[in-house]
Amino acid sequence: MIEDESSSCSILLIDDEPFAQQIIEHGLRTCVKHVLRYESDARRAVSLAAEIGCTVVLVDLRMPEIDGFEFTRLMRANPETEHVPVILLSSEDDPEIKARAFAAGANDYMVKWPDPRELVARVQYHSAACVARRERDQAFVSLRRSQEDLAASQLALNQAQKMEAIGQLTGGVAHDFNNVLQIIGGNLQLLKLVGGLNDAGRTRVEMALSGVERGAKLSSHLLAFARRQPLQAVVLNPGHLLREMDDMMRRVIGPAARIVTEIDPSLGSTLADPNQLNNVLLNLAINARDAMDGTGTLTIRAANVGRDGGAPPEVPAGDYVMIEIADTGKGMPPEVLQRAFEPFFTTKPVGQGTGLGLSMAYGFVKQSGGEILMHSAVGEGTSVRIYLPRSKTEAVAPAPVEHQPLCGGLETILVVEDEADVRDSTCAILSALGYDVLEANDAAAAVALIETGRHIDLVFTDVIMPGPVSSLQLGEVLHRYLPDAQILYTSGYAEGVLAHEGKLSASVHLLQKPYHPDALSARIRHLLRRKKPGAAPAAKSATGAAPAPAR
Repeated sequence: MIEDESSSCSILLIDDEPFAQQIIEHGLRTCVKHVLRYESDARRAVSLAAEIGCTVVLVDLRMPEIDGFEFTRLMRANPETEHVPVILLSSEDDPEIKARAFAAGANDYMVKWPDPRELVARVQYHSAACVARRERDQAFVSLRRSQEDLAASQLALNQAQKMEAIGQLTGGVAHDFNNVLQIIGGNLQLLKLVGGLNDAGRTRVEMALSGVERGAKLSSHLLAFARRQPLQAVVLNPGHLLREMDDMMRRVIGPAARIVTEIDPSLGSTLADPNQLNNVLLNLAINARDAMDGTGTLTIRAANVGRDGGAPPEVPAGDYVMIEIADTGKGMPPEVLQRAFEPFFTTKPVGQGTGLGLSMAYGFVKQSGGEILMHSAVGEGTSVRIYLPRSKTEAVAPAPVEHQPLCGGLETILVVEDEADVRDSTCAILSALGYDVLEANDAAAAVALIETGRHIDLVFTDVIMPGPVSSLQLGEVLHRYLPDAQILYTSGYAEGVLAHEGKLSASVHLLQKPYHPDALSARIRHLLRRKKPGAAPAAKSATGAAPAPAR
């Protein structure tokens, strides 16, 4: 039989006569595997028994100062030794003494000096019982830990399912909300384009457009939480972004607060949407300011976290760029921390917060393939750490932003949109800019128009439309019949149709709803300039006439 370590008898002998050790050792010579320790002082024996983890104790009944009865009671009173078997050794074969021994807590009683066979049998029996009890206790501890881990995993799963369900709901609401905003904003912008408004009317239109912009930001936050916001991801260095935001951060925090920036000089790059990341960091800074009431210290850290450690267990193994926003504010209790990422959940007074800042950050980071963790305690402040996958590609310098005036042209544009009110306002804006505008209420009608051979310079199409033909199939037909024509997509959200893992391909051009006429005209002019030289008529400004087409 192969014996493992648990089959070893760890024996502690306590006797004030040293020769007892030799007698017991001789008696145990047939015990296959055992370790015998000897101690003459019963006062030290209890702590020694706990220290060596013995599986059975042999103790002489008659000793000076502390006898076997008292020693046994001390063993039972110590939580570390209360279950270790105790065998009392005595030269007295007296039933009364035996009864006192068992009353004190002894497990067995043997008259000196026992036959070796009896000694080995009793020692092995009690030792095996002790080992079995310890294994059972360890199994119960392991089971309890497993149950606790299972309960924590179940709670995390329930939370994730709840967040996913909320995300699906908010994504659908945002889609319809964006279409409504586009109808309102498009018609208001059309009123500005056609002119004829007096000063009071123009002021009212501007106020309404400001409300549309606020609604658009709200919808953008909802889509970010729902992870249905197509990301225009580029390789960037978060350190450069944080340094560029430094002045803005200081204005947000205020003069009474202190900002500490710790950015690793060797900070790596990551693939992310710079505008969305900017919004996330700005929202976290605003939350920190509110938590500190305008005072305290805001710490901004950025560092590399490698596979060899540095990341908490909640973050999958890998190479990351870690960005931390930490404040010295009032912190959050556990019940608030647990709900912090839920949309519309806020502890701020009514009218002072939408409850979407953290949920937007959560959705953006998850959609970017990263992890976001929050730690907070009342009176100790809050720390939010964002882990974004590190890119092997170096960051490229961002292209300068071109601010172009509203301009139009003489080209032919096909507008494909199933929402009649959205289609009407968009067509009216493009017509006001001078374009020859065609319209279709779905992709199938657009394909039929293209197949007639009608000349079209650009198709401006919604992504999600009813009918047998998808917007992607429409693009394939357009490139087959009119290879020089351009296509510009628009959507309240792309729902994964155009985006792969939430990120747009560089070849896909998407204009998010609700869009401003300035953005629409700029994107159209940019795409039409990609046509072959001489293929497109010259552009004209929104207020000026276009030159004659080239002949």
